[in-house]
Amino acid sequence: MRLILFLGALLGHVYCRETFVGDQVLEIIPRNEEQIKNLVELEAEEHLQLDFWKSPTTPGQATHVRVPWGSLQAVKVFLESQDIAYSIMIQDVQVLLDKENEEMLFNQRRERSGVFNFGAYHSLEEISQEMDHIIAENPDLVSKVKIGYSFENRPMHVLKFSTGGDKPAIWLDAGIHAREWVTQATALWTANKLASDYGNDPFIISILDKMDIFLLPVTNPDGYVFSQTKNRMWRKTRSRVPGSYCVGVDPNRNWDAGFGGPGASDNPCSDSYHGPSANSEAEVKSISDFIKAHGNFKAFITLHSYSQLLMFPYGYKCTKLNDFDELDQVAQKAANSVATLHGTNYKVGPICSVIYQASGGSIDWAYDFGIKYSFAFELRDTGRYGFLLPANQILPTAEETWLGLKTIMEYVRDHPY
Repeated sequence: MRLILFLGALLGHVYCRETFVGDQVLEIIPRNEEQIKNLVELEAEEHLQLDFWKSPTTPGQATHVRVPWGSLQAVKVFLESQDIAYSIMIQDVQVLLDKENEEMLFNQRRERSGVFNFGAYHSLEEISQEMDHIIAENPDLVSKVKIGYSFENRPMHVLKFSTGGDKPAIWLDAGIHAREWVTQATALWTANKLASDYGNDPFIISILDKMDIFLLPVTNPDGYVFSQTKNRMWRKTRSRVPGSYCVGVDPNRNWDAGFGGPGASDNPCSDSYHGPSANSEAEVKSISDFIKAHGNFKAFITLHSYSQLLMFPYGYKCTKLNDFDELDQVAQKAANSVATLHGTNYKVGPICSVIYQASGGSIDWAYDFGIKYSFAFELRDTGRYGFLLPANQILPTAEETWLGLKTIMEYVRDHPY
């Protein structure tokens, strides 16, 4: 036993990967505004190093928080003293991470035979190689567009699906928050679906006859690599913040849409830090510059996890947009399509009312830029695993998400503006 523990510690040291042994994820249900206020105060206690997966919003709505082992007793005593109901959602975070790592290593060995497994989590390098493979297999349909570089100088490659000509386009991205691994996996599966089924699937033929699709599977490459090699719970970019020892910016608080407003933090150590200025992040600027230069995007769709939500603007303000009825109708129809496959239920509505006010988000920017059909998916699940969704749920997630994407794309195709 001592030898196993020693080797485990040695491996952890060699790879410098942060461990989460004994950390628990608690589900907390605040009953009233006073209890929400208590939770917000708890979140501000930096010494506890709490990681809120779902922030406190309204009474009766679940809050999810990862509590480091060393803070568990203090947090539980506080919750009990305030009569705030909680339960343990994940007993030991590291147990799930060990299983995830084991599955990834096993899959890497299996893929040496040359068959890519879309039902597994992959490194950035493996994703890039599979993108190249998709292009090589479908050179008349798929190409790669370099739209810029990340902070750490990784190229940002978008897959372009096009049958030629100057067409209006649909944008689809994933993984803007590094730890949301099911989104990158779902985007890659979607890329393969579009490429391999073109010619056989009447829908894919019809959409690509009229429109181009640009798909960015890994929006935050630096963060993704860091989440796989150093800290599985990493969310932000990896840019250096002047005057702070903390690293990174929340790229979905960095867009020029109500920048610096409610729901974004000005604390560089916060997971929702908005950055020094709008578009300060190379990743965000690369996308916004590309979309502006293209000038003919009709839909902007981004994949996040988790919570099973399908949202549209606004997040930075709570006013009803002019296209509310239409976007709500499209989103409801898409959510119904998702549910037909595995019965996965999605909640629909504007960001501000479905979750909370959050400024500097990508779909708000896209909508304000004139891209009417702007939507954000929050994929599986509702909290049982949260960001640590097991790999055996990748394919069901991707398959049902495709049905939602298809519904939106179909509507966009048939309702030009």
